[in-house]
Amino acid sequence: MKRALKTLTNALPVFVLLLACVAGSDSFAGENYLSDGQPIVVAHGKARALGRLGFRYENGLGVPQNYIAAVDLYRRAAEQGDAFAQSRLGLSYDKGHGVRQDFILAYKWLDLAAARASRRERDFYARLRDAVASKISLAEITEGQRLALTWTANREAKRY
Repeated sequence: MKRALKTLTNALPVFVLLLACVAGSDSFAGENYLSDGQPIVVAHGKARALGRLGFRYENGLGVPQNYIAAVDLYRRAAEQGDAFAQSRLGLSYDKGHGVRQDFILAYKWLDLAAARASRRERDFYARLRDAVASKISLAEITEGQRLALTWTANREAKRY
């Protein structure tokens, strides 16, 4: 049993990359490196696969831990409307992991996640958003809400 579990654990990163490849047309092209040695993950495809791959980079699960790569993947998935990626991007802004700490952008992405999430996840994302709201002023909350509404309006306009 332990051996089978270890084999599954070792195979999981390969499975995630395979999932990313199958999920979209060009899904995963590999990694390139900037001059400072930071990897750039070149991935295209389904938002869900991008968000999950970002989670692996954020937590170093089968890949080197890299907050910058995680934020990049979260952003691509969040822009496609994935609530999980929106929440993780919001938390990245809240903690300053891979991005400059920005509570207004954290509020924006967590607000979007709460609005787009399934009923089961909605309360959790709303609690995260409210925790960020407790750190900022009413004017900053209003700005975060404005950014979320603008993002939603722009996304809807692109649909038509």
